[in-house]
Amino acid sequence: MKKIIPILILFLVISCAVKKQVSKIEGKRITVSDSLLTNQDIEDFIKPYRERIQEDMEKILSYAPKDMHKNDGKLETTIGNLMADLVRSQSEPVYKKRTGKSIDICLLNHGGIRAPIPKGPIKTRTAFNVMPFENSIVVAELTAENVHNMVAYLAEAKRAHPISGLTIKLDKDFKVMEALVNGKPIEAGKTYTVVTSDYLQNGGDRMNFLKNPESLEVLNYKIRTAMIDYFKTVDTIPAQLDGRFIQQ
Repeated sequence: MKKIIPILILFLVISCAVKKQVSKIEGKRITVSDSLLTNQDIEDFIKPYRERIQEDMEKILSYAPKDMHKNDGKLETTIGNLMADLVRSQSEPVYKKRTGKSIDICLLNHGGIRAPIPKGPIKTRTAFNVMPFENSIVVAELTAENVHNMVAYLAEAKRAHPISGLTIKLDKDFKVMEALVNGKPIEAGKTYTVVTSDYLQNGGDRMNFLKNPESLEVLNYKIRTAMIDYFKTVDTIPAQLDGRFIQQ
């Protein structure tokens, strides 16, 4: 009997603990402001890391000969041409090494460019301003039919979505007069490789022609990183409209 009593007491304690429920939860708003005291130990610990990041962000990589923004042209822009060309050129050796194939086209989106590139020194911070997202580069292999769907989409959008390797000529009613891939007409039955962002390949901006490619290569290479790598290789970046997307 003496052994049973402690067991019964333990059982009752556990039962009460299990049945006990929280009936009220109180919250308190703590405003994050300069009035909050700083923990000096934490500040001292992170200071060298903050200074290093700041130093890296302010590092000059290249030079822009003029202001470049996404509204300085109707169907193509200086910054859009730059972005499409550099993403294509930086991705080409990676893709070629993995697959043995070359990249035919680059397609990005107008809305993905979040800031202009001002005339003057280009810093690491510039790339973060232009491309604050974590979008990664992928290469989708499309049928000729879906390349035609891409051209139709661009003509209908009437917006300067950045392109490279693709030239489009529209008439006064925005009907496609000519579409060339690397200077040649799109061939029926052929496939074309399109470098783009993972966001667009998943149907972002309603670019559904990218969603079910013949093959897909994920490069594990962020667009922003490609920008920084490119800026490091050139003294002065090109800033030009070259007629790759025009309306007659």
